[in-house]
Amino acid sequence: MFYQLKEKTLIDTLRMLVDKSLSAGWRVAVRGTSPMGLQALDKALWLGPADSFLPHGLAGGEHDADQPVLLGVGAVDANAPSCIMAVHSAEVTAADVAAMERVCILFDGYDEDELAHARGQWTALKAAGVKAQYWAEEDGRWAKKAET
Repeated sequence: MFYQLKEKTLIDTLRMLVDKSLSAGWRVAVRGTSPMGLQALDKALWLGPADSFLPHGLAGGEHDADQPVLLGVGAVDANAPSCIMAVHSAEVTAADVAAMERVCILFDGYDEDELAHARGQWTALKAAGVKAQYWAEEDGRWAKKAET
């Protein structure tokens, strides 16, 4: 599932999607491309409103396997996730999609580099036979724009 962010922030969208994933009983891997970017997400998740707290950790700690949500660079599997949330143009493969209950690719709709990467991911996954959906924000709501 591709999510083009235009109105909501990455952290707000991530909170919403991770909360839904945890409600479904899934563990989540948040896959990023830079430790600094993931540290910023980690801090934002800790500093969020008490009613939107998501238990999580940064990969590389002694309790990675216990984390319901684990943030890391590249393949993050220490917590045995059922769902991947790819942020900051993190790569997702057809094998990743086949191994998970859900894969979400979140990208900034105003960032040309992230848009180009998401388009490349869409093309590659579609060519590999992966079923995908593209969602964009419209008037504060998510609208499905395309499906393979």
